[in-house]
Amino acid sequence: MADLENPASPDAAHNAAMLAKAETLIEALPYLQRYAGKTFVVKYGGHAMGDPGLARDFAEDVVLLQAIGIKPVVVHGGGPQIGAMLKKLGVESRFIDGLRITDQATADIAEMVLSGAINKELVGWIAQAGGKALGISGKDAGLVTATKVERTSKDPDSHIERAIDLGFVGEPSHVDTMIIDTACAAGMIPVIAPIGAGADGQTYNINADTMAGAIAAALGAARLFLLTDVAGVLDKDKQLLSDLRPADVERLQADGTISGGMIPKLETCIHAVEAGCEAAVILDGRVPHAMLLEIFTSRGVGTLIRA
Repeated sequence: MADLENPASPDAAHNAAMLAKAETLIEALPYLQRYAGKTFVVKYGGHAMGDPGLARDFAEDVVLLQAIGIKPVVVHGGGPQIGAMLKKLGVESRFIDGLRITDQATADIAEMVLSGAINKELVGWIAQAGGKALGISGKDAGLVTATKVERTSKDPDSHIERAIDLGFVGEPSHVDTMIIDTACAAGMIPVIAPIGAGADGQTYNINADTMAGAIAAALGAARLFLLTDVAGVLDKDKQLLSDLRPADVERLQADGTISGGMIPKLETCIHAVEAGCEAAVILDGRVPHAMLLEIFTSRGVGTLIRA
């Protein structure tokens, strides 16, 4: 019999730990009920991809989500891995205003790394966690039709706008969710590389955040998660902003609170929620089980964006 009289006993400590776990499950119950049968789209990237421990945690989280009735869809990045492979193969990277120029050689290597090595590694992690993952790219079954990205840059001296040709960099113009719907109905977890084909068959490399946002909107997902290398959106005192609307984002960008690489992430979130996704969350992918903490606790650990 457990020693309930002596709170310092090993049995009492064990009981306290078990009670804490039970309370955690009880706290999660309303969220389990709310999200049963819903779709979550998760963009997986950043430095977490290079950490086997975090990769294992991520795979376990995704398998757990599926086990409790949620339909997870994973879109992964791979910028650092592409850069490393280009360097290894002696292909020089060119940049304009911080944007990589993707010529044919770079596009071929990007597809090899994203659709090959990274995609199948992630499929393997999910299999080890007890799930069944289907590794695909946006080219499979016409999932994502892409159009060439057009960018301009202002000359600092003349202030004249000039067009920038980024090569084979694309953005989604249409998403056909048939292959995702089929995979989820068969009990599989789609793992998607951010590669798409144009209407003419040309292959394009697509930003993984943008790809995930377009897929989340097309699926009418309950949540879009962007796992990144920061805690979320921070105010000027470096405190986490947990709940934002599009008007808040506009205000924070205007006063300089939001800047740099966070701007395109928030633009992706706003586009997704305005196009059919219920809400989007920016999370720190370096935190073990960050998604579960965000979904199944009242406080959450990231920045939620909703329309």
